[in-house]
This record gives sequence, C-alpha cells and structure tokens, in this order.
Amino acid sequence: MDALRAGQLVTVATGGPELDGIVFDVPSPQKLVVAVVDAQRGPVLRTVAVDTVSEREEAGPRDAALQGLIRRTPPAARGAGAAGKGAVQARRGHVRGAAHRSTGR
Repeated sequence: MDALRAGQLVTVATGGPELDGIVFDVPSPQKLVVAVVDAQRGPVLRTVAVDTVSEREEAGPRDAALQGLIRRTPPAARGAGAAGKGAVQARRGHVRGAAHRSTGR
C-alpha cells in the first residue's frame, strides 16, 4: 500500500464492523488520525494503527458528514502531517527568563 495522506478515503477494521473513513492527519508512520462515523456519537476523529486501514476507491454515503467534521476541525499543532518532509520547527517563545527588575536604588 502506498503512503497514506490527509484526505484519502479509507476503510478502518478494528475488530468490530468495518467503518468508512477519511484520513485527517498522519502524525507518525505507525498511526493515523481518521474521521469515522460512530454509531452513538456521529462523526468523530479516531487514532488508529496504519495496519488496520485499507484504501477504498468509491465515496460512501457518510463521506459528506466526515468532510464537514474535517472542515470544522482546526489543523493539528506543530506542523503535523508534514513530518519527514523538511517541516520547519516552530520557534519557542520566551526561551530565557526575565532579567531581575531593579527598584531604582
């Protein structure tokens, strides 16, 4: 299977029924964040192992709800999804402690 990327249509098999999903983020080579439809909660984001996911070709009936969830969710922090592609590290703010403030004596 080729490398999975954000926005790709997948099927998730985690021991229960197979769920149609859309990849939201790829935080590491071993895991994915996938938007799936939970029977009780509706569209949710789940972290799953890469080996439980397979690609699918055709759009499913619930993909519109999953796309809506992905549009409403802010992007992951620290430049996730670009790991291993020369991502620029975020700058750290206030790396030094403040200097002692004199009282004017």
